[in-house]
Amino acid sequence: RVATRQAMLAATEQELVHRYGSLDVSFNYRWEHVSTVALLANKLAALTGADADVVEASAWLHDIRKGTGERHAIEGAEFARAFLPQTDFPADKIERVAHAIEVHMGLYRDKPLTDLEAMVLWDADKLAKIGLTAVFHWTGGSLAGFQPTTVKEIIAGGLDADWQERTVASMHTEPARRAAQIRLEHY
Repeated sequence: RVATRQAMLAATEQELVHRYGSLDVSFNYRWEHVSTVALLANKLAALTGADADVVEASAWLHDIRKGTGERHAIEGAEFARAFLPQTDFPADKIERVAHAIEVHMGLYRDKPLTDLEAMVLWDADKLAKIGLTAVFHWTGGSLAGFQPTTVKEIIAGGLDADWQERTVASMHTEPARRAAQIRLEHY
């Protein structure tokens, strides 16, 4: 557990230096996002019976290669396969962590996931982006050129207006579906 958090913290710091040229920034969004996903994933694991080891490791590592763009899920899974054997993480669970990381991308799904731990990671990652938390998630895009004028436009993030509804409808687990619906109704 400590090793995965330390690896992610190092990756977020590297991202800050790459993006801003310094660690001296007031807000490390990636660290806040991943910490939130780990917290949500652990809660969902407890509520659904998912393997807590797999869920926690995949939550901490799901964005470890975020800077690589659209391939970040694949490269994150490759990182997990190489990194976790160097720790005390159970060897027989490594591939399940890598799989959860590989399939976590997208704001909604046309085809549901079938592996419970992958479902929990996907749900936790999306819960961290729904409702008012979307303001923090999409502000980076705003700073990169999208010029919203309202909070609703920030939350939309330049995406389809119904992306949050589609995300809520794509939730896999009942606890995440309920939480997502509440977030959506109260933003």
